[in-house]
Amino acid sequence: METKNIMIVGVGGQGSLLASKLLGHLFLENGYDVKVSEVHGMSQRGGSVVTYVRYGDRVYSPVIDRGEADFIVSFELLEAARWLPYLKKDGIVVTNTQQIDPMPVITGAMKYPAEIADKLR
Repeated sequence: METKNIMIVGVGGQGSLLASKLLGHLFLENGYDVKVSEVHGMSQRGGSVVTYVRYGDRVYSPVIDRGEADFIVSFELLEAARWLPYLKKDGIVVTNTQQIDPMPVITGAMKYPAEIADKLR
């Protein structure tokens, strides 16, 4: 089986890490080689969280490059848009439409982009 690439993205506290671990265990229990990786720098402060889940007959690296994700599962709308360059041309995005304002929006330094949902269509 060709390696499949799933990115799970969101902000700290939404369960992105738990979701990636659950998916990783699911694929492992079904006999696939699985690699899971995570980046969650300031996630405890509501920052961006991205996890990579790769599964197939043989997976050599846990990281997904731009244009290689078969699926992006996003728990927050702006995070879906942020990671869109990683999606394959025929890839699928599944996103929650919940808006969680990042700190620059909360402080009034920026506005939440109103056209984000249109970019994802």
